[in-house]
Amino acid sequence: MSGFLGRYEFQMDEKGRVSLPAAFRKDAEGGRFVLLQWEKPYLTLFPERVWSKVQERLLEFRRADSDAAHYVREITANAVEVLPDKQGRILIPAWLQEAASLKGPVLLNGALDRVEIWSPDEFRKTMEERAEASQSFRHRIFS
Repeated sequence: MSGFLGRYEFQMDEKGRVSLPAAFRKDAEGGRFVLLQWEKPYLTLFPERVWSKVQERLLEFRRADSDAAHYVREITANAVEVLPDKQGRILIPAWLQEAASLKGPVLLNGALDRVEIWSPDEFRKTMEERAEASQSFRHRIFS
């Protein structure tokens, strides 16, 4: 079985490093990731194989629409390549920590083909706010 599943809470150290669960590192196949915030309030960590597909879509978007260059620039300017160190930690740059309100504990949520990095409080709040609305979606998937 492959894909990023489950949620894990880790402490971010004073340098902005956070551990990736072993299962997430294993599924990354090669270890490289692209980290960015494309949707607030969380960050997204794309493994290299998934990011290459996103990158192709960005290039197609830019080629097809002359006004798209600004949006592609905005996305890529807010992205950074990260590689886990020998202890399996990634460095979250200060500007991305600030963008996602990350301080101390962080929640890593497996989202099938990517990993979301949340403030634990924001994650819980978002899950509670959307719990009722997600019921119909769940029945379409699991029925």
